[in-house]
Amino acid sequence: MLKRIFAIFLVAALAGPVPVRAQDAAAPFDGDLQRLAEILGTLHYLRGLCGTNEGQKWRAEMQALVDAETPSGDRRSRMIASFNRGYNGFQQTYRSCTPAANVAIRRYLEEGSKISRDLTARYAN
Repeated sequence: MLKRIFAIFLVAALAGPVPVRAQDAAAPFDGDLQRLAEILGTLHYLRGLCGTNEGQKWRAEMQALVDAETPSGDRRSRMIASFNRGYNGFQQTYRSCTPAANVAIRRYLEEGSKISRDLTARYAN
């Protein structure tokens, strides 16, 4: 089940980037993008902690999100800060992989999948 959710999240994240914006004004989906960035940061830390051997996979997903959205200025800073908040928040809490860490991974994969699907359905061309 976890592999299926993971695959859905990955496909949605890669297949559904939001449209590029010509200006750097706040977009109606910025809150969702920031939450998705935070989830990616969390997964980057927790999946590595739990020995999934994915390397920089989740950081690369974050880079792909930034590349697809091409934010600048404050929008870019907020996205990156959200990723770092997700990573640092769990780094301070978990020093080893625990059952609770695995539950968190599963929940964040599910939430990230939902956000990706919603963004794609609402804003993709």
